Amino acid sequence: MTQVCIVGSEGSHLQYELLSRDTARAALSTYDITEPFENSLAVDTVSIGAAVSLLNDLNWYLVRFAAFSLVLEPSISEDEWLSRALARQVRDGDVRPEETGDNLAIYGIEDGRLVEPMYVTRVDGAVPSYDLRDVDETVVVRVAEDEFGG
Repeated sequence: MTQVCIVGSEGSHLQYELLSRDTARAALSTYDITEPFENSLAVDTVSIGAAVSLLNDLNWYLVRFAAFSLVLEPSISEDEWLSRALARQVRDGDVRPEETGDNLAIYGIEDGRLVEPMYVTRVDGAVPSYDLRDVDETVVVRVAEDEFGG
């Protein structure tokens, strides 16, 4: 299963905003919703194509209430997410899955929420340590070349 995670923007309550609107609620109605991070919404889809399509269906709401969206495709990586832009490039065949691991955004997790990303490239195949603040956990996101560095 491919997981989609939408992270709400500062000052919005993402789940309320999406589920209080008929079109977004209808698009999400067939999914079991979880909240892996504070102010987020995640669902499992059948494929990277379905994940990108769902995000496209919700785009009107995402530009208003979301900070960013992520896709976790197990055939690419079991524990590294793809940015929405990179997931779309993979789905469209513009980037091969094995070419997705160089540019990374590493988010710290503090009190259940994702905090400031650190943009890095792999060093000898390894992910550098997050050093922007003291956190116990991190989330690694593979990003498209044009979004590298924020």
